[in-house]
Amino acid sequence: MSGMDAFELADLVARRDASGRAYLEFISVADLSVGLYVLGAGQPDRQQPHTEDEVYYVISGRGKVTVGDEVRDVGPGSIVFVAAAVPHQFHEITEDLTLFVAFGPAEGSRGPG
Repeated sequence: MSGMDAFELADLVARRDASGRAYLEFISVADLSVGLYVLGAGQPDRQQPHTEDEVYYVISGRGKVTVGDEVRDVGPGSIVFVAAAVPHQFHEITEDLTLFVAFGPAEGSRGPG
């Protein structure tokens, strides 16, 4: 990766769609990784706690997120911080969720989550 890389959301969405996977990592450096995570309405979120801190930004969609024992509604513009090792799930997804995800340090850099 050079000193600057720029991305367009539409291109990332197309790449993620083409991959057939829910998560597309598009930046990975030692101290940070960034990806696009998409969950369809009614789809379960099967992720496990991570060994890194994480921030979600809801680009579009609606649902709920549980972090530890706290539940809150999320929608466009919601920002959710999840500390390392804290269980979290998106659920009750009523509109497809498109999430910008950032891990610090990079996902998996502290070992398997």
